[in-house]
Amino acid sequence: MSITYSSGFKKQVRRLPLRIKQALAERLRLFAGTPFHPLLDNHPLKGGRRGYRSINITGDWRVIYEPIGSDIARLIEVGTHHDLYGT
Repeated sequence: MSITYSSGFKKQVRRLPLRIKQALAERLRLFAGTPFHPLLDNHPLKGGRRGYRSINITGDWRVIYEPIGSDIARLIEVGTHHDLYGT
């Protein structure tokens, strides 16, 4: 899986706590090799985010991405579950 990044995603990553940046790097390595690994809980989103997917970084942190074809993922947002979904 090839990974690209939106400019907003890059900006969000710069503001993350160090431990979340480290967890993100580890999970993105896993995602690149095995996009549907059970640890990632890769799942489609509904409603206004239909067409996007989410993966888990930690118990509370998520990445929202847009699949482009079968082998490219464009990372859109990173944040806590509450920050991204409001719940």
